[in-house]
Amino acid sequence: MQKYLSFPRFSFSGSKAFLRCVLTVSALALTPVTVSAQGLFAPVVRVNDQAITGYELQQRARFLEVTGGQGDTLAQAREALIEDRLKLSLLDEVGLVPTDEEVQTGMEELAQRTNLSLNEFLGVLGQAGVDPQTLRDFTRVGIGWRQYISARFLARSRPSETEIDQAMGRSGTGSVQVALSELIVPLTPENAAQVETLMEEVQRLRGFEAFSNAARQVSAAESRNNGGRLPWMELTNLPPQLRDIVLNLKTGEISAPVTLQGAVAIFQMRGIREVEGGAQSYAAIEYATLLLPGGRSAEGLAAAQKVIDAVDSCDDLYGVAQKFPEGALTIDSLPPADIPNDIALELAKLDAGETSTNVTRNQGQTLALLMLCGRTADLGEGVSREAVANALTQQRLETFANSLLSQMTSEARIVE
Repeated sequence: MQKYLSFPRFSFSGSKAFLRCVLTVSALALTPVTVSAQGLFAPVVRVNDQAITGYELQQRARFLEVTGGQGDTLAQAREALIEDRLKLSLLDEVGLVPTDEEVQTGMEELAQRTNLSLNEFLGVLGQAGVDPQTLRDFTRVGIGWRQYISARFLARSRPSETEIDQAMGRSGTGSVQVALSELIVPLTPENAAQVETLMEEVQRLRGFEAFSNAARQVSAAESRNNGGRLPWMELTNLPPQLRDIVLNLKTGEISAPVTLQGAVAIFQMRGIREVEGGAQSYAAIEYATLLLPGGRSAEGLAAAQKVIDAVDSCDDLYGVAQKFPEGALTIDSLPPADIPNDIALELAKLDAGETSTNVTRNQGQTLALLMLCGRTADLGEGVSREAVANALTQQRLETFANSLLSQMTSEARIVE
């Protein structure tokens, strides 16, 4: 769980119907976390010399429910409040107290992420039984912690020019790898409105498991069988069009929808890391496309599997292609930026000789069987130095913050 980010990523549709739905679901879900009136303000947890009351626990759990929390929100609220007490103790010790103006601005930023004004957002929270002070306290701790972590660790987190070169694979001594989850759905004129609504719902999800569940249910990509999770991959393997998008994502954050040919994709960042060994950029990528009738129907996929079983390399496809109409097979060698996004995304997952059956053409009626033939190395300039530097800085700040919080928790006296 990412603990450096001050604010959660959540949003509501602006429609009244959706707000009514949120309030109804929240009211039902919050029943188990109510506390008896007699013990409402009694301490339920003590963190060093500070108490967490039943009322605070109830309020935070309600807040988590309304903002899209899943799972055991009561346990999550307890953990979050314990961490808040530890953070506040440290902030008091160093005299770092966010101003009322900073807190007000932070609350407005949170509201903007829900597509509501602050007053409208407070109204939604109020109808779910969440006191405005709960939002104010949450925001104040988040801002203070972010300011403290930046002040203490930012200088140590900024990468050197050499480290940026290594991360971009230019020095041959290091590189950046990313772990993504994907959700891809076909897009046609007939389903455009439904896909837009679906993508808005996916962007409101919080947590890795929620995204994985959505991918299992609706994604058309083969990765749905693994909850949309892709293995660690070199940043330079990604299409240039996606690299800056990916690097601007925080851990756990979900991207805006990316339009592909005949589909829409959305990604969640699971992690970013620096590794030893240089990553290589590419001047050109050679790949084969064999067009098969039937799209991703059972018949189309079965025909594709027969081809896959019969070939080991792109050269083998020339013989197979004789059984298909003229022009069904094409082998291209293109700069990464010139490859269509949907094809480039699939090629990023492949090694030479591997295949993909995720791409379609002709509004899903034709399956495009892809095979990666090879990559031509080049130093390349596909990622901006600024984007890489920012990503490395945020990764290191998150590591410092999590380490510090873990140490504070282990040293604290926490009593139920």
